[in-house]
Amino acid sequence: MFERLIILAIFGIAMAHLEGVVVVYLREVLGIKETESNQESLKYFPKRYLLIEKSREAATIVMLVCVALLTGNTWLEYGVFFLWTFAFWDLFYYLSLYILIRWPPKLTTTDVLFLIPRPWIAPVWFPVLISSITIIALFLLYLFGGLHD
Repeated sequence: MFERLIILAIFGIAMAHLEGVVVVYLREVLGIKETESNQESLKYFPKRYLLIEKSREAATIVMLVCVALLTGNTWLEYGVFFLWTFAFWDLFYYLSLYILIRWPPKLTTTDVLFLIPRPWIAPVWFPVLISSITIIALFLLYLFGGLHD
């Protein structure tokens, strides 16, 4: 199982970078300043593009579900692998954005976390904390015998 966790972490990190690149392009095309909150950027999105962005978010979740179903063998593993990959994706998304465009400038910067079903808005520290706790908790569960092959 350890090998699957490593591969899923790598997948989540790669997926995070891909999403970060997409967001960099979106911000550039829409003229959103690099220091500007993503919450503020919602006002620049025409309704048609918000629907397209929601479809991208839905596709992201479908991809995470599929990879969990492909790598797990039980309902517990499906859930663990989904959460594990999701946490790496979410955490490294922010790291990727910071490396690419130095955004967010600080962890208290407000972000739009998801648009589905309506915008979820919170400071960046919140998803970073939740993802970090998820990774640590699942790794401890693995170490102490709750998740072995």
